[in-house]
Amino acid sequence: MRVSVVGTGYVGLVAGACFSDVGNHVICVDVDQRKIDALRRGEIPIYEPGLAEIVQRNAKAGRLEFTTDLSHAVANSLILFLAVGTPQADDGSADLTALIAAAGQIGKLMDGYRIVVTKSTVPVGTHKRVASAIQASTQHPFDVVSNPEFMKEGAAVDDFTKPDRVVIGTTNPAVVEIMKQLYGAFMRKRERILVMDPASAEMTKYAANALLATKVSFMNEIANLCERYGADVELVRAGVGSDSRIGHPFLFPGVGYGGSCFPKDVSALICMGREVDYSPLISVAAQETNQKQRRLFAQRVLDAFAQDRKGVTLGVWGLSFKSRTDDVREAPALTAIQMFREQGMTIRAHDPEAMVNARRELGDDGISYFEDGYEALKGCDALVIFTDWQEFRVPDFELMKKHLKRPVIFDGRNLYDPSFMRSQGFEYHSVGRPTVK
Repeated sequence: MRVSVVGTGYVGLVAGACFSDVGNHVICVDVDQRKIDALRRGEIPIYEPGLAEIVQRNAKAGRLEFTTDLSHAVANSLILFLAVGTPQADDGSADLTALIAAAGQIGKLMDGYRIVVTKSTVPVGTHKRVASAIQASTQHPFDVVSNPEFMKEGAAVDDFTKPDRVVIGTTNPAVVEIMKQLYGAFMRKRERILVMDPASAEMTKYAANALLATKVSFMNEIANLCERYGADVELVRAGVGSDSRIGHPFLFPGVGYGGSCFPKDVSALICMGREVDYSPLISVAAQETNQKQRRLFAQRVLDAFAQDRKGVTLGVWGLSFKSRTDDVREAPALTAIQMFREQGMTIRAHDPEAMVNARRELGDDGISYFEDGYEALKGCDALVIFTDWQEFRVPDFELMKKHLKRPVIFDGRNLYDPSFMRSQGFEYHSVGRPTVK
């Protein structure tokens, strides 16, 4: 099939690459000429395991092309995916300016029937606004479909090619069959396509992310209670997760969630409620708990050095909001580092992939960046861990002790066993478990 994807950000690039990898001809469009030029050279603007190989393979085969020319994409595609950014506005709602503008442009360029698919995460009712924008610009027939993405950063390629489900929001049976054909290559073991109306498809994405965000926030509240009562949250998590109605995923306590999806989508869901005079209290509580959690953890570090914070140097491992991505949007590490710097502390930071993006956000004031994690620890009063990168799980503890002034670790991801840390001679602070000294 001939497909175009408008927007080569995280969602659009992964979708376009994966569609091309099963034989479709895909045109990826973006207004950023520098990004398009880089993609043509095989340079990938984001870190996502496995993506570079797919892009390079299909570009070489001629199935995947990159352009700034939207008219070329519209003229040569039946299906056009809208994957442009929908950033969070100042009031917490989703900013649809770019999305609606792209829809209007597609309408102007159409020379016949097209299927326009919203892949970006958009508030309920956006399908009507997209349809109106196209309708105002063309006399040709078209259909608008809601097809929300469900990709986790760090596992996006697997999530797209082996999806738990594909949600198709349309009321046109003929369009359903076309979309099933497009996604058929990813359904060979069993079909996981759910067909529903567009409004329900749009709500499904927000409901899923808000529920997962709530699980994270709820588990962090339980972790905070465990600390106060001397319980061990890891044992509690094992007991709770064993309930088949609940399960283990997203029950990991820590410094809170971040990234581009959960914070933005929970905020947008709250704004949607506000627009219809309803307050979704559980989502509000999840959001507030998440913001509080990252500050609580940072405050624990500050409290440990209450006597002389200006003379303290902290080693930081992990700047991205989670492992296997270079995304620092809403990353708990950035919030904490700002708090540390406000108190005059010096930071020596390391992350396997996110240092360029973190440096863009944090600058160089009071912070140094190191490609080697152990080098970052030299002369530090403590190590603070914010991200669960695989290489942090079994480090050289003797080398860590050698470089640190004192063997002190604040672990915001509960990577290590407290008993083992005691045997290694560390003072070990984790989340929701007794502190080892």
